Amino acid sequence: MKNQLRIIGGDWKRRQLAFASIEGLRPTPDRVRETLFNWLMWDVQNAKVLDICTGSGALSFEALSRGASSVVMIEPDRTQAQFLTQNLELLKVTKARAQLKITTAQQALPNLKDQFDLVFLDPPYSLNLWTELAELADPLIQTNGLIYVEADRELQTLQLPASWQLIKNTKAGTVRAGLYQKNVSA
Repeated sequence: MKNQLRIIGGDWKRRQLAFASIEGLRPTPDRVRETLFNWLMWDVQNAKVLDICTGSGALSFEALSRGASSVVMIEPDRTQAQFLTQNLELLKVTKARAQLKITTAQQALPNLKDQFDLVFLDPPYSLNLWTELAELADPLIQTNGLIYVEADRELQTLQLPASWQLIKNTKAGTVRAGLYQKNVSA
């Protein structure tokens, strides 16, 4: 069984992409994605992006569609990883622009060497991984880099690194989303 998500902007606007029906897998809602990419309008161009819990791929594909130079996607579920691979092929995304790591974020993050301009942190809500993954990702984020965090609870309860400064936030239904900037002086 598969589901569909729609890219809402950029080169692939209105393209439909399939993703697996897996419990807990939920793409960032269109309204929240639209708000996020309005916030990122000038920052996503040529950005090196890290999508820590890729899931449906909605955020990665939206970033690529809007001009990100590259994306590293991390997805442990092999079935969903096959959908991501098929979508990358469908959109003719080169391996230079997108890497897919089929493993857990806890295994992948310590092995990454790149520095990223933009990071998406949207783990499965039930696993409560925000603090652990934020600490693993923090050394990979450029100074002044942006971090998007999505949760089903108040953002201030997530125990994120002190160097991450909340610059924008929104709420849509049960989804709470915030854009942080890594501040060197914190």
